[in-house]
Amino acid sequence: MGGMIPLGDASRKPLRRSVITMLLIAANVFVFTRELQYGDAFVYTFSAIPAQITHGQGLLTLLTSMFMHAGWLHIIGNMIYLWAFGPEMEDAMGRGRFLAFYLIGGLIAMIAQVAASPNSTIPNLGASGAIAAVMGAFLVIFPGDRIRTALWFLFFVRVTYIPAVLLIGFWFLMQLFSAGQVTHAAQIGGVAYLAHIGGFLFGVITGRLWKR
Repeated sequence: MGGMIPLGDASRKPLRRSVITMLLIAANVFVFTRELQYGDAFVYTFSAIPAQITHGQGLLTLLTSMFMHAGWLHIIGNMIYLWAFGPEMEDAMGRGRFLAFYLIGGLIAMIAQVAASPNSTIPNLGASGAIAAVMGAFLVIFPGDRIRTALWFLFFVRVTYIPAVLLIGFWFLMQLFSAGQVTHAAQIGGVAYLAHIGGFLFGVITGRLWKR
């Protein structure tokens, strides 16, 4: 068992403090503490349930679900990726534009997942769609940047530097490879691959338009 964990951009440093990225992380952590405190009732109230969305109910959950997570590994993984790619994109876009881009990307991602399983009653939640949009924009704006990455296999860990185009490109190929599982996953609960793909494509297509 192994994987890759991006640790940050080794090719550049933001010129300004990454206020929006830090606030987004703080907001996700705060909402997760509410989930732990209030349990399933909180999750079902603020997660996006496709069957309700397609009937015009709970439309606000398309936004609130972006700040919720299914467990500790889910939120830790997402926040690591957001911190790895968010500061540079916030610096490139500007704080206000980055926040708008993040939220719109997350909405597009969640809509894509709802469209994939419109009759599902499984709650959809997580920031990964919005973060995928950030990664898509990073790919087209800074493709040659070296990403400091921890490679791990079982108990062996090595830190190396991987070009963004390879790291993010490989991640996206994995989403495409796994997308065939979405229909089944929608019935039992699972990774929302179409949300990842939808958010990522939004970032790739519009990323340069958001750059200052």
